[in-house]
Amino acid sequence: MGRITGAFGIRGWVKVHPFTETPESLTGYREWWVAGDGGWEPREVEEVEVQGESVAVRFAGCTDRDAAAVYRGREVAVPRGEFPGAQTNEFYWADLIGLGVVNKQGEALGTVSRLLETGANDVLVVQGPHANERERLIPFIENVVLEVDLAGRTIRVDWGADY
Repeated sequence: MGRITGAFGIRGWVKVHPFTETPESLTGYREWWVAGDGGWEPREVEEVEVQGESVAVRFAGCTDRDAAAVYRGREVAVPRGEFPGAQTNEFYWADLIGLGVVNKQGEALGTVSRLLETGANDVLVVQGPHANERERLIPFIENVVLEVDLAGRTIRVDWGADY
């Protein structure tokens, strides 16, 4: 959901660069998971506020700048089960990553490895089905993406294998 960029102020706050569509998306969760050396650990959110394109947060027990500084560079997340439900024909990027991509002709184009936000539209980055095959960049737009079947773990597209 984001990355902690550093301590913010002297009272234990940290600044977070969100990976969400809007910074406000992070403010509704009372518990965040923070990546650490030993894996992901839950942290209770005491206070959170949006500051422009960033989010400032203070975790329970984090009361000064030195305590906040240890979080610098760490990723933050929330459990998938706590996401609000997606609307019809809306998908969380996390749900699309790992899905197989097949074109109208039934040819396997590969697997979604990540997504890109271009400003005009989102783009699926699809890693070819064979080890040394190239990546494909497929626009995530209505006339290209024909069907997203989360249960079947497949995205059907109108995209040629030779594009």
